[in-house]
Amino acid sequence: MQAMSDDLSAWAVRLRAERRNRLWSQREMARRLVEAADEDIRPHLPSRETMIRRIKAYEAGHNRPGDPYRVLYARAFGLSEVELFGEDRVAVSGWCGAACQGRRDDILAVDSINAGATMYSPHYGSVAPEVVMYFLEQLPGHYKADMWLGPRHLIPTVATQAELIRELAQAADAPVRRGLLGAGVAYAALLGWLYQDAGDVGRSRVWRAVALDMAHRSQDPQLVSYALTNQAMLAVDLDDGRTVVDYGEAALADETKLCPKARVLALVHQAHGQSMLPEKNKDLVDRLLDRAAELVDRIDDEYLWGNACRRTQGYVDVQRATAYLRLGAYREAVAIWDRLLGTAPESARRDNGVFWARQAAALAAVPEPERVVQIASVAASAVEGTGSARLRRELRAIPQHAVAWAGTAAGRELADILAPFA
Repeated sequence: MQAMSDDLSAWAVRLRAERRNRLWSQREMARRLVEAADEDIRPHLPSRETMIRRIKAYEAGHNRPGDPYRVLYARAFGLSEVELFGEDRVAVSGWCGAACQGRRDDILAVDSINAGATMYSPHYGSVAPEVVMYFLEQLPGHYKADMWLGPRHLIPTVATQAELIRELAQAADAPVRRGLLGAGVAYAALLGWLYQDAGDVGRSRVWRAVALDMAHRSQDPQLVSYALTNQAMLAVDLDDGRTVVDYGEAALADETKLCPKARVLALVHQAHGQSMLPEKNKDLVDRLLDRAAELVDRIDDEYLWGNACRRTQGYVDVQRATAYLRLGAYREAVAIWDRLLGTAPESARRDNGVFWARQAAALAAVPEPERVVQIASVAASAVEGTGSARLRRELRAIPQHAVAWAGTAAGRELADILAPFA
């Protein structure tokens, strides 16, 4: 393989990064370019294999795309030509690490979300078992940083590591590969969550699919169940209750093989799905959450993922209050939030903001306008520091519960507070 220049054109970095961010192979990129061509241009394009060779040359910086390829690339990626083919240059350096003995290629520094991410070319050679532990040891810190910082600051770091894990898993032999796949599920699921929290549903969907693929390859039923509940989590934000129920039930299909934590997550998502259905079956929601509550104290596995059910104070009550808001059980929801939020840790500002917004929505329906205004103001202040699109969405939902008093002084004050999120 020919070594890359130490001073690679930024447009070459971007072309490769945008392709890999979408998990497209070079063959798939060729197909996308052909699809982007107008009917009068398409017959004049070269064969698919020639297109692939062109793509390789472009990404290596050997040739700069001209007409019509600049236009085709821009259309395929949904970006402007200026965004893709700017003239700045970036440094490219090599790395592999002591744990990766063998051939090493260059890292390409890329800004995948205007914040920076790192994309790796394929790794060759053996992968030491210590690499698995290296990635696993960093997970708890990432989870804590998510609570404190939100997605905006954390995505670049996690994206870099998730991509590297995928590359190393393709090179590693069993059982190291199985360990990497397990770590990869956790990182891909976390990245899917971070993109979801940031409001990027497309990339969230891609990484949740990666998590499910890796889980099946790992052959670990706990990981498969966890990846399925992550799919359910995304469907909750898409207001697709039936899909949430289906994924939740699928996650519990091999219940006798599952640890308590995997069962808790599956039951909680089934409950959320049921609360979103037209039937509004509160008894069924309560039964599912009661089963989950019985299992929380039995969680004793060593898996690093999915520990919000142990880390979040009153985890099942949080889920119940959230479901009650959907079910219209507003006073019961308020009673739970009042009990929980009085003792919530201040460090988890993003999660607290979401909970405050849900509390305000329930109070708006009761109604208690003055408390709504006070709580909504506090919740709104948490948006800027976390960049959470989920929190913005929760804030935007409050007025639909406050219609009855929208014309009052409190209603106008609430509208002013929430105006930036409309």
